[in-house]
Amino acid sequence: MKNEKILLISHNFSPEPTGIGKYNGEMIEWLSKQGYECTVITTFPYYPYWKVQAPYTNRWYKKEVIVMGEKGAPVTVYRCPSFIPKNPTGKKRMIQDMSFWLFKIWVVFKMLLSSNKFDLIITVAPPFHLAYLGLLIRNYKGGKLLYHIQDLQIEAAQDLQMLSSNKLIDRLYTIERDILAKADFVSTISEGMKDKVSVKVDKPVHFFPNWADTTYFYPVDNRGSLKSKWGYQDTDLIFLYSGAIGEKQGLENVIHAADLLKKESDIKFIICGSGPYKDKLVKMAEEKGLNSINFLPVQDKEVFNEFLNLGDFHLVLQKANAGDLVMPSKLTTILAVGGTSIVTCSPGTSLYNVVDKYDLGYIIEPESYEALANVILRIKENPEGALVKRHNARDYALQYLNIDNVMENFVGDFLPKPEIKEAINN
Repeated sequence: MKNEKILLISHNFSPEPTGIGKYNGEMIEWLSKQGYECTVITTFPYYPYWKVQAPYTNRWYKKEVIVMGEKGAPVTVYRCPSFIPKNPTGKKRMIQDMSFWLFKIWVVFKMLLSSNKFDLIITVAPPFHLAYLGLLIRNYKGGKLLYHIQDLQIEAAQDLQMLSSNKLIDRLYTIERDILAKADFVSTISEGMKDKVSVKVDKPVHFFPNWADTTYFYPVDNRGSLKSKWGYQDTDLIFLYSGAIGEKQGLENVIHAADLLKKESDIKFIICGSGPYKDKLVKMAEEKGLNSINFLPVQDKEVFNEFLNLGDFHLVLQKANAGDLVMPSKLTTILAVGGTSIVTCSPGTSLYNVVDKYDLGYIIEPESYEALANVILRIKENPEGALVKRHNARDYALQYLNIDNVMENFVGDFLPKPEIKEAINN
């Protein structure tokens, strides 16, 4: 086992199948396999279902010692209860964030009284204020704090009008600037987000992107047999959305586009996932009498590679005002399976630049169901035109999104070099 000890503090962790929890889990699994001693302070798995998943109950604290994958070092996980809103509005998510902070602080105090010391403390935003727990441990016990930004939470809440008080927003920005100034390292997942964070702080902002497991997720042959297995015809053209079903995706445009394409009986849509807006979408589809849309629950990891290969084309959708505030995490896995995407994004955003530069999919304007319907018709007329994009997607994943490459850069950027640590210890 390596001498370096790592602490992760985050809302989300394994076994959550999507989003931040997925990447946190895979990061800690990779580090544990390299022999690092990892500890996690988190809550009980709830995302993307917005309810705690069995066998967990959310009734009290729970300590686990788990081995993640083969040949991994044991990982100590402290799970804390928190408020999980069934309908996660902006205000309710703020209450959730505060409840998690309050419940977590008791575990942090116990660590302050223990002999535990960490070389690297990682806090993941959102929620951004968790960094204060990491700073508390660093200030009393030593080590370095990495403040990693998955979503620009305050900007997203402001632009999506989840918060209406300008005084509150200004106060949140002030708190965030304080965190950025005090953290030893700051990182984020896209070049566009990196640019936005850089104007807030006078220190380097590291590029620490989300990744894809290119050995677990890969293209499969004979995709026609997959369609039969999942109840579709070989001639069906399947447009697949798989991910969180929330406000920022603008998935109502899929319903409206499907309505425009009613007469195209071989065009099928799958919306797979969980979230607060799913029931609304199902109701919209029923009211329009659409039988071309199939709503599915989140798929198990064991079948997820097969499921993603089922889609002829993937929908990577977000509203225009999401901009560079979020980088769709689903895109990495889509690229790993060689998926061709229809992407909604605006010129100048990181998402637009990557998809355009490497020819990874079809870019359309956000929040336009007419544009979505039109590009689907163009694809139907020339489906072979997607083959080049499919090859480009897989090549991009192998070159830029391989987890080993990303995490080796992480170790080089954030963990102490052996000679430096030896000098410190002496």
